[in-house]
Amino acid sequence: MADLHVVPAEQTEPARTEGPLMRELLGDTLRSARRRQERTLKDVAERAGVSMTYLSEIERGHKEASSEVISAITRSLGGELVDLLTEMTTRAMPVRPTGVAMRAVA
Repeated sequence: MADLHVVPAEQTEPARTEGPLMRELLGDTLRSARRRQERTLKDVAERAGVSMTYLSEIERGHKEASSEVISAITRSLGGELVDLLTEMTTRAMPVRPTGVAMRAVA
């Protein structure tokens, strides 16, 4: 039997990399689309076939949604998966000040 290794509490959480988590980016994108359409959580959730609570948790980045649920929510907002992915990609791209060039790092 392997020896147990006790990890201090401050090391139990995974290290956070730069940028948002995928679930946070997804949630923010879905919430923005819903709000632009002036739709309620209730309306979108009903059309997607999910609970209002679950949709809210997805929008806040607290839950990982399955691809089927993501597709249903996207369709309930009148979009396609490619539309969602395009907007998420745009949101994830870092903003660089005008005139700042990127250079190759060896």
